[in-house]
Amino acid sequence: MKFLMHGITLAVLAICSCLVQAQPQSYPTRPVKIILPFGPGSATDVMARSLGDELKNIYNQPFVIDYKAGASGQIGAEALVKSAPDGYTLFIGTNSIHSANPFLFKKLNYDPIKDFSPISYLVTYSSVLVTSPGLPVSNVRELAEYARANPGKLSYAYGNTIAQLACAGLFRIANAQVIAVPYKSNPQAATDVIAGVATVTVVDLASSSGLIKAGKLKALAGVRVKRSSLLPDLPTVAETPGYEGFDINSWVAFFGPAGMPRPIVDSLSSATRKALTKPEIKARFEQASAELEPSTPDELHAFMVRQLDNWGRRIREAGIQPE
Repeated sequence: MKFLMHGITLAVLAICSCLVQAQPQSYPTRPVKIILPFGPGSATDVMARSLGDELKNIYNQPFVIDYKAGASGQIGAEALVKSAPDGYTLFIGTNSIHSANPFLFKKLNYDPIKDFSPISYLVTYSSVLVTSPGLPVSNVRELAEYARANPGKLSYAYGNTIAQLACAGLFRIANAQVIAVPYKSNPQAATDVIAGVATVTVVDLASSSGLIKAGKLKALAGVRVKRSSLLPDLPTVAETPGYEGFDINSWVAFFGPAGMPRPIVDSLSSATRKALTKPEIKARFEQASAELEPSTPDELHAFMVRQLDNWGRRIREAGIQPE
């Protein structure tokens, strides 16, 4: 009897071991959906489709982009949270969804940390503080002084969270009265800065590098705490005395819903890191002014926690009230 029980125990353990080992090997057996919480045509869309193509080659299954735009990414995030945690519905998340929304909206139908399974950090988009060419300033210190000397006469235009938070925070630190002007999109905000209708805004390099090189926009500083490798000669806001630690980070990462099996998470993370290290992929993203920074799931989780704290602090310091 003892030998029989021993044999049964070994058999059960062997079956469990085979099931655990087989799970990531058999995944995926059908097409995988990647929810993109924004519309087609953006830099994030290009990145998501490139990643999907690479994962298709690795797994021999389609990775299809499912566009669910609206409500600052909330519609897509809610769709992901309601999906089965089986690895067949994935998600492209950003700083807006995971770092800013919890402090910009009074109610969210998702938890930015607990409702997601981190897979890998993907890219950082460098954003730049710019002014109209005719403004007589060349750096953050001069902009702050000019704004204080002309209370209520300057304006900052914003069409996304990055521009809103960076400008509001900067002028709050400067103790300057500057008018906030919301736009439906950041390209529209940049157009009015070029025309001199608005004074300053924050733009991403992907959409503005040509305008900066052509002299239509004047770049004053990067808004990340460290300089962009794509524009290494441009100082950051944080390098200006009084603005130490200023850091508004625009990032994109890869997720699944909470509760996704760890073998599938690890498999996807490994495949993503493999895809993002290919020279042709790196070159493609650099052309879009994106800096690749693939990570492990645990590294991404720790990063998300830090970013949530940082954005919450910056939003409160900027005096922005949740809607």
